[in-house]
Amino acid sequence: MNPEISLVITTISPPNEVLITYATECRARNISFIVVGDQKSPADFSLDGCSFMNVEEQAQSGFGLAPLLPLNHYSRKNLGYLHAMRLGSTVIMETDDDNAPKPGFFDLKPVKRIVNMFSGEGWMNVYRYFSDGFLWPRGYPLQLIREPAPPNAGFSESMVSCPIQQGMADGAPDVDAIFRLTRPEPAVFLSRPDLALGEHVWCPFNSQNTVWAEPAFMLLYLPSTCSFRMTDIWRSFIAQRIAWSCGWNILFRESTVVQKRNPHSLMHDFEDEIPGYLNNFSIAAALSALPLSPGEENISANLVKCYEVFIAMGLMDPSELKMVLAWIADVNNRAWQDR
Repeated sequence: MNPEISLVITTISPPNEVLITYATECRARNISFIVVGDQKSPADFSLDGCSFMNVEEQAQSGFGLAPLLPLNHYSRKNLGYLHAMRLGSTVIMETDDDNAPKPGFFDLKPVKRIVNMFSGEGWMNVYRYFSDGFLWPRGYPLQLIREPAPPNAGFSESMVSCPIQQGMADGAPDVDAIFRLTRPEPAVFLSRPDLALGEHVWCPFNSQNTVWAEPAFMLLYLPSTCSFRMTDIWRSFIAQRIAWSCGWNILFRESTVVQKRNPHSLMHDFEDEIPGYLNNFSIAAALSALPLSPGEENISANLVKCYEVFIAMGLMDPSELKMVLAWIADVNNRAWQDR
């Protein structure tokens, strides 16, 4: 297997059509395919072309974060990221077990290139850029969902550095429970040029179809002391804030997956999303006002500062900081940094 690229997924299901497809495609491309299990995962999980990490193997991984993570939580995916780093990956791709790849999923885009960029300050509903419909991404402030799509005058071609790249998802895109309870699905996004967001422009991104280059690996951390529906969204806000301090932009691209959504209780999703509905706008404001030290060498310290904001706002438990510090230590572990 090519250790330079890894695909990381977490699941509690037996091998399904989506997982089998990824295993086949990764094997054909010499990509390391890592699947992270949890307490509810099948004890006999087996899939050719896949490295499956069950709970026991996670506990024996040697990662300081492993014994701190809660069971039955999406944040166990963190151990898959760390395993990919241990293999020597320089690119980590991630998706979920209900997102089937489209042609182009494995086509990686350069980190530095000229793309359309939206500049300004405030919020940008990227879904309105890739669609003519009325929809918004999970984590987008409800106060702003009726705002019109930005005019074309707001875009310009610019040279950008984008070590974090988010793709759209056709079928059942990543929208919130309020959307699903009130609007029809499915949706198909338009094929439009890639879009980067300028400094001080916010848009949530998720973990369903995201590519991370090595300079941004420290920002992969998924928090544990919040709900499943907020963990990747709040991670995205922290990643965006720290990206600006490094001179990076977040890039969004057309759809390269089709979500065949696993069964969900929409009312349970709604309950889990309430902290986001009430706080996502103020979270972005607090992070915007946070003084961070510039440069990639300060990412770890800035990560701690951002999580301290969430703890101070009462949105995460103080124990989150211990996990953040363990994550930082694991990422910085010389066992693979000296490769």
